[in-house]
Amino acid sequence: MTASVTAVLLAYGAEQWLEQAVTAVLGSRGIDIDVVVVDNGCISDAVAHVKGLTGVRVITPDTNLGYAGGCVRGGAEAKGNYLAFVNSDAIVAPDALARLVAVAAEADVGFAMGSIRLADSPELINSAGNPLHFVGLSWAGGFNEPAARHAERRSVIAGSGCCFVMRTDLWEDLGGFADEYFAYAEDTELSLRLWQRGRTVEYVPDAVVLHHYQFSRNERKFYLLERNRAIMLLTTYQGRSLLVLAPMLLLTEVLMLGAAIAGGWGAAKVRGWRWLWQHRGWIRARRSLIQRERVIPDSVIFQRITARFDPANIAAPPGVSAFNAIMSGYWRVACKLL
Repeated sequence: MTASVTAVLLAYGAEQWLEQAVTAVLGSRGIDIDVVVVDNGCISDAVAHVKGLTGVRVITPDTNLGYAGGCVRGGAEAKGNYLAFVNSDAIVAPDALARLVAVAAEADVGFAMGSIRLADSPELINSAGNPLHFVGLSWAGGFNEPAARHAERRSVIAGSGCCFVMRTDLWEDLGGFADEYFAYAEDTELSLRLWQRGRTVEYVPDAVVLHHYQFSRNERKFYLLERNRAIMLLTTYQGRSLLVLAPMLLLTEVLMLGAAIAGGWGAAKVRGWRWLWQHRGWIRARRSLIQRERVIPDSVIFQRITARFDPANIAAPPGVSAFNAIMSGYWRVACKLL
């Protein structure tokens, strides 16, 4: 029987690629597909161009829900047995979603992500799964490397939210993303929760997705990245892990504050700490939920994470060699205590 899939795409800003992205999804082979577009504040006529297409529904919230909330809102409209989340600037190959569905259907798989390629250089990787540092930093894995180096399917610690598929019932059981994340790190949190439940996150090399990737930097993004990194650590790590790793987590906070001040977004970093304090009740509740549902301890999951910070999509910050040496040394000791 042909799998039924609901694809969710979000629209915000000018949306140069939305129509092409939706058309590509509708052209998917080997599945029954329908599309939900969540208009989070599109300022062009891109949404109007796709609204009348057969198989497309447009949802317009009262306010911008962000990536996390927008995905939850779109996912609530799912008709399919599978949910595909596709960035509005990502173009899926005709067989990509069917290949992802085939992997997501396996009993022990949490979600399946595509081989995310750079649209301007399709032979190069944008993300082949995202490494995760034990202090919560994550980045695009395999960035700018030949796709031929990533031609084998494998399990990854964190999947990319650019394009992934999971079973609708599993998404609903997890409650999707937490709206509070708004944007950034919600895909990493979801990945960790799946691993904690005994499921895997799979990179599928023959599910090709071309991504019109742009790495932007602004105060709002830095605020969300840092705040959400802290949310993820405080809610997904076990108490013993937080205790053992506390010296390096605190050192990272000091270093990130210094980087924030030097970069002109120190106030945003402090604002993130204020948010954490003001929402400490929600964090406690979120932590309780995530820890109750887990069946796999951190000691097992931590075998997949790293103590080295070496993203290829940004310039190495000053002192990164010393940072990696300190973190790697501490990690070797910490792993014996976890």
